[in-house]
Amino acid sequence: MKICFPVESDKGLDSEIFGHFGSAPFFVVFDNQEKTTATINNQDLGHIHGQCNPMKALNNKMVDAIVVGGIGAGAITGLNNMGIKVYKASKGNIQENIQLFEAGSLMEMTMDHTCGGHIGGCAH
Repeated sequence: MKICFPVESDKGLDSEIFGHFGSAPFFVVFDNQEKTTATINNQDLGHIHGQCNPMKALNNKMVDAIVVGGIGAGAITGLNNMGIKVYKASKGNIQENIQLFEAGSLMEMTMDHTCGGHIGGCAH
């Protein structure tokens, strides 16, 4: 399984999770079978709010899950339509969130958990 983590700077598994999917400068992808990481530059960083193109952002690399602090409705809808589940990150770095993910302790995000114009329950 390939798990994607939006980050501000790439420090491998020590990277802190970024607060919002669409505006993260990088994505660190962890392959939990191979125990490897790869970094993707956000190819959709300059999008207009609400117009995130998740596959463009991920440079068309397929992942199985996203673990993020916050995400907009358009992005979560696009990801879910491709069969990609989105989970709410816990405070901390990628390594800590991998452990929580593998233990089944991260909450799957739904439309009720999305950012709406940077107000409400959004973490950034």
